[in-house]
Amino acid sequence: MAKHSASILELAKKGATHRYQELKAELAELVKGFPHLRYGSAVSPAMPDAVEEPNLRRRKRSRMSAAQKKSVSARMKKYWAARRKENTQ
Repeated sequence: MAKHSASILELAKKGATHRYQELKAELAELVKGFPHLRYGSAVSPAMPDAVEEPNLRRRKRSRMSAAQKKSVSARMKKYWAARRKENTQ
């Protein structure tokens, strides 16, 4: 890494601090204009008091047994054989 003089590093630090303050002020203006943004993007503007969406219950997927897989496999092989036979005629 290149060595920089202390004055350059100090100026960079002041510039970064100044830009940070500008961004904070811009964010405050945006929240002032669009209050629902305070709660995050998942919340609807129609519900500014909501903090987050409710947790929806997900269905638990049932697993197929080996016998069920074998049955589906045989059924699909029969189905696709009939489809191939249809297309060749």
